[in-house]
Amino acid sequence: MLVDFNTLPEESRVWIYQANRSFSEEEIEEIQSKLNVFIENWAAHGSDLQAGYTIKYKRFIVIGLDQTANKATGCSIDSSVNFIQQLEKDYNVDLMDKMNVSYKQGEYVAYKSLTDFRKMAKDKAVSKNTIVFNNLVTTVAEFNESWEVPASDSWHSRFIK
Repeated sequence: MLVDFNTLPEESRVWIYQANRSFSEEEIEEIQSKLNVFIENWAAHGSDLQAGYTIKYKRFIVIGLDQTANKATGCSIDSSVNFIQQLEKDYNVDLMDKMNVSYKQGEYVAYKSLTDFRKMAKDKAVSKNTIVFNNLVTTVAEFNESWEVPASDSWHSRFIK
């Protein structure tokens, strides 16, 4: 069952998929339509899952699941991964590669390989104050508090001296 992402309990599980490019307004509308259908029909062992989503910065697809009623199962997680992989094909975009970093340069969201980000940190092109996106958060509470943070407050800090 599709619910408003902003109404999900803080302990709800989240999955964050970052795109290697920004989506156009038209693509966002199409993706939202596809997400609405997918989540409305998403189930675990025949039981509806209460889930919502948000798209941030035209680049991040965030799916949240309220696990108080029904938890995600292996099959339901597989179906969500298959859905995301289909989006990758439909829009010729990478959403599953976790070895990349997104960070803010002013209002712009930049996307670099982990290797390039490490080099930028070494060259002082990014600092401990650079706003990064910590896509390793696992709950709505963590998403709200620790997703968009200075590099010094995330796992990215290991690269910045």
